[in-house]
Amino acid sequence: MPRTIYFDYNATTPLDATVRAAMLPFLDNIWGNPSSVHHVGRKARALLDDARDRTAKFLGAKPSEIIFTSGGTEANNLAIFGTARMLKPKGQHIITSAIEHHAVLHCFDYLEKKEGFTVTRLPVDAQGRVSPEDLRKAIRPDTTFVSIMAANNEIGTIQPVAELGAICRERGVIFHTDAVQWFGKEPFENIHQFNADLVSVCAHKFHGPKGAGLLYIKSPLHPDPIFFGGGHENERRAGTENLAAIFGLVAALENGVKTPIFPAAKLKELSVKLISAIEKIDGCEMVSPKEHCLANTVAFVVRGADSIALLAGLDVEGICASSGSACSAGSLEPSHVVLALGKLDSANSLVRFSLGRDSTAAEVDFVCAALPEIIRRAKLGG
Repeated sequence: MPRTIYFDYNATTPLDATVRAAMLPFLDNIWGNPSSVHHVGRKARALLDDARDRTAKFLGAKPSEIIFTSGGTEANNLAIFGTARMLKPKGQHIITSAIEHHAVLHCFDYLEKKEGFTVTRLPVDAQGRVSPEDLRKAIRPDTTFVSIMAANNEIGTIQPVAELGAICRERGVIFHTDAVQWFGKEPFENIHQFNADLVSVCAHKFHGPKGAGLLYIKSPLHPDPIFFGGGHENERRAGTENLAAIFGLVAALENGVKTPIFPAAKLKELSVKLISAIEKIDGCEMVSPKEHCLANTVAFVVRGADSIALLAGLDVEGICASSGSACSAGSLEPSHVVLALGKLDSANSLVRFSLGRDSTAAEVDFVCAALPEIIRRAKLGG
């Protein structure tokens, strides 16, 4: 078996050693239920409160505005279903973009098909960006909610999210951003930089544990819960809190966000080398934008091939890549993001390389050397 070259950091990241150390006490000595009234439970409750306080301080938020979740998907679902349903008496028109993660798109689809909402899906330009003017024109008197991601997981496009949020605020519309791909990669000062009422965060995208995330909810907004049971998380999210995961999330935030754990300058240099090699291969076309793009993300399509054959060929050489959303692995459907870019004939041939802090120039050189033959074989297979 050849060595492993892991170029799929947008899908998930290995657990950081300092994060693991922060989690260990909660897998051994501190095991109480924070809702129990005895001293074992009270100790867990005090530590949960401490985690929330630390998270709020880090984000520049109030502790009551932090809801711990099981990850980005739950955070998105709670933001969208909870807010849209809460505001339904005020209006049933909601807005998103054509290139959102499926954890957002499928929520909008459900609300449209099952609950009577009207959905506007904003188009994107050739670089995958939403036009603020398009958003401004789409908002109607009955518009209550907008969800636009901060950075795209498949092609790396960075949205003008603060400008989009400002338009929503000006028009009195609640704005949510899925910032799962932003944290650890792009500059972060505080949660208010997004101009958003709700922000989704996921720990395992920046070297934290899987199964840990949060939803920032700007006070006094109180979305309807989507889980029911006990009165956990200020009655917004039922279920006993996972202290180990929560403390992993806190450690990942504190260790890898203000100084991004994805080193942009290094990753940009490696990405430029990859792009240069890809552009020289017949049939390849870049779909990641040259500007306003995550430094670690290199996405392209290949005429005359399909993603499955390309990813299989890469894997044979020990190269881990993706055809887009990791949550859609195994799906033969064309990339909805590439379709939204207008590339109808090549949407089933997307390959995404997403680099990380441990990626090296030697790995990039190996991939650049191997790619032409991998692509040639994939075309023959097609």
